[in-house]
Amino acid sequence: MFYWRSRIPPIDGRWVEAGFTSRAPGRGAGPYVGLNLGGHVGDDAELVQQNRELVAASLGLPPERLVFLNQVHGSEVVEVSGPWQRPVPEADGVVSTATELGLAVLVADCVPVLLHDVQRGVVGAVHAGRPGLLRGVVPRAVEAMRALGAERVAAIVGPSVCGRCYEVPAELVERARSVAPSSVATSWSGTPAIDVAAGVAEQLTHLDVMVERVGGCTREDEDLYSYRRHQTTGRFAGVIVLHGRGDR
Repeated sequence: MFYWRSRIPPIDGRWVEAGFTSRAPGRGAGPYVGLNLGGHVGDDAELVQQNRELVAASLGLPPERLVFLNQVHGSEVVEVSGPWQRPVPEADGVVSTATELGLAVLVADCVPVLLHDVQRGVVGAVHAGRPGLLRGVVPRAVEAMRALGAERVAAIVGPSVCGRCYEVPAELVERARSVAPSSVATSWSGTPAIDVAAGVAEQLTHLDVMVERVGGCTREDEDLYSYRRHQTTGRFAGVIVLHGRGDR
C-alpha cells in the first residue's frame, strides 16, 4: 500500500507517521487500476472512497479523519483542526496541530511534500507542481507552520517526475531558474526540462528546513501513477499524521 513509509521518533509524547502511497492492491480498475485516491479523475467515486478507507485504516484512523484538499495548482495554504465541513477548501497546502488527523495531498507527477516539527506538534502537507514551485506554495506552508509555533521544521520530499522526464518550453525553464536555479534540468533527449523536486528542496534549504528526499520518478516507475506517462490515470498521496498527547 505504501511506496515509502516512516515513523519519526517520539519527542515529548508526540510522534509523526509519514508516507507516500503506491499503486499497490486497491479497488480501481482500467486506467485507475490499484489504489487510486483521486476523486476528480473519472474513477468510480465509491471505489475511490473504499481506497481512501483502506489508507485511513492502515494509519489507525477513521475515514473522516483522513482529509484531502481541492487542489488547484495555487499557493493557498489552510489550517485544519478536524474533518472538513463542506465545502472542501481550494488550496495546495494544509497545516495542523491536531493529533490523529491525516493530512493528504494527491499527485501523479507533482511533488508531495510532508512537513513536521514533532517537538512543537505541528505538521503539514503540500502539493507542489511547477506552478506551485513558481508561486512559492512550499515556503508559504513553512511560514504557516511557524505561525503555529513550529521552530525546527523538517521536510520529506516525495517521488515525482524527474528532470530527465519533464521536458518543458525554454521560457518555463527560465521562469523556474529565477525562482530556484537548481530546478533547471536537461531531458533524456537533451531538451530544456525542470526538476521540480530539486527546486522545492532548494526553497526549503533556504528556509533552514532539513530536507529528506524519497527517490523515484513517477514516469519511470510503474508502482506510481503518472499523468505524463498515461494522461488518464489515478493519483497517489503523500500523507502525514501527528500522533500523541493532543493539541498544543
